[in-house]
Amino acid sequence: MPELPEVETVRRGLAPVMEGARIVRVEQRRPDLRFPLPDRFAGRLEGSRILRLGRRAKFVCVTLDTGEMLIMHLGMSGRFTIEAGAAQKRPGQFVHDVGGITAHDHVVFHMSSGARITYNDPRRFGYMDLVSAADAEACRHFAALGVEPLGNAFNAAHLARRGAGKVQDMKAFLLDQRNVAGLGNIYVCEALHRAGVSPRRKAGGLALKSGAPTDRAERLAVTIRQVLEQAIAAGGSSLRDYAGADGELGYFQHTFRAYGREGSHCPTDGCPGTIRRIVQAGRSTFFCGRCQR
Repeated sequence: MPELPEVETVRRGLAPVMEGARIVRVEQRRPDLRFPLPDRFAGRLEGSRILRLGRRAKFVCVTLDTGEMLIMHLGMSGRFTIEAGAAQKRPGQFVHDVGGITAHDHVVFHMSSGARITYNDPRRFGYMDLVSAADAEACRHFAALGVEPLGNAFNAAHLARRGAGKVQDMKAFLLDQRNVAGLGNIYVCEALHRAGVSPRRKAGGLALKSGAPTDRAERLAVTIRQVLEQAIAAGGSSLRDYAGADGELGYFQHTFRAYGREGSHCPTDGCPGTIRRIVQAGRSTFFCGRCQR
């Protein structure tokens, strides 16, 4: 499933052709994706001007001049492509081309700029919804979400407050969207490795008895931000069928230090360890038992 960097990459790819433009026509080719599409979905979108494209956690948020917000989640295999005339926008670096079967083109947005934006989703685990823009933070999609890891509210003190007294392991704590919004399995593994923190350590270890953040919390807060920023700069990670909005695939996976590297020598300077794989709550965790404590 695309994580925060992939979704941010999609947002940045869509923004130049959507912000400021009107949605002239919407082709709704089925009544549902993962969930039923909103009532009068196409009619409520057609004619509206897009004021802003934002992101909340793993959602692309489209603010409309009608007072509504279009919320889009990519699910497991959702992807957008942009076409302007006969040409498909494909700037940047390719890793590999996953293609796309047109039978899975479920929603098409025709923009006043002449661009056509197609949402393709073979597994249909993605979804779209329309909510009040003014009350978006209280909607069912966002109400329980924690702070954004790239926002000003995210720091070591936040991790300490949320982790204090908790016995759940560090991996589960960071994947809990109520603690940090937008993190997923890939970047949690990467951040824990780079910070030298064991995924099996209890989250309570992020806070001292006084409630102040520990050194681990300080390292982890800095590393999470760095990993996400590097992945966004690289265009996200191309795993399975993820694709950026411009048809490009990310290539941050070329710099993975832990994720997917089971049996490889640990890349931490001076560490003689080997990257191991364990299963936590049904998810693969990759880490080094020597330098992650």
